[in-house]
Amino acid sequence: MLITCVRQVSSNRLPMSIRPSLEAVLFDLDGTLVDTAGDLIAAVNRLMLRYQRSPVSTERLRPYVSQGGLRLICEAFKIEDSSSFALELRTEYLDLYRENISNHSRLFCGMTSFLSAVEASNLKWGIVTNKPEWLTHPLLAEMGLDRRASCVVGGDTLSESKPSPAPVLHACKALNVTPGNAVMIGDDRRDIEAGASAGTMTIAAGWGYLLPNENPANWHADYYFESVKQLHDWFY
Repeated sequence: MLITCVRQVSSNRLPMSIRPSLEAVLFDLDGTLVDTAGDLIAAVNRLMLRYQRSPVSTERLRPYVSQGGLRLICEAFKIEDSSSFALELRTEYLDLYRENISNHSRLFCGMTSFLSAVEASNLKWGIVTNKPEWLTHPLLAEMGLDRRASCVVGGDTLSESKPSPAPVLHACKALNVTPGNAVMIGDDRRDIEAGASAGTMTIAAGWGYLLPNENPANWHADYYFESVKQLHDWFY
């Protein structure tokens, strides 16, 4: 499936009507800014071995990473997310993940250059994730991103998380920008819904963890890009 962008534009560059007013770029974390699948799935498989189950392949679980730890566990163990066993496993899983949170996690291909370009353009950038703060901050610190991000909003920073617009609005307030002068980038429908409801421009990240048969065109994002390179070329 190839979708160059959801909204048709007359140029392959950021429209001049938007460029002067854009002040901030907000990223989802897992599957958008950082490829965390390796560490998240490794933690699932350590949990599987603890319960004498066979490991699950990365290819099998990767599409579910953006859905959160509980979904990964349920896919691997083939159990319902409402079961008490699933909730017990989630606690164990998160502890295992925290122990090895950045062994394999890396910025997505092209993201290093894109972040440098954003910073060179004097744009602020921040993170709005549903990952809890006690996992988000250590990961960013170990990757050296904590010193670069101008704001970080976790899934438990507020009483609501994405798809609520509250975390996006909180980030905009922290960055001292109006939502209309910011863009929210994410690889999940909840990212786009949160950004749109908050009043930001939205970009769907096709390089992330899309569910089987997921069509980002149905998310009604303003734009869709299949790679960070496409995003970079459009911006600059």
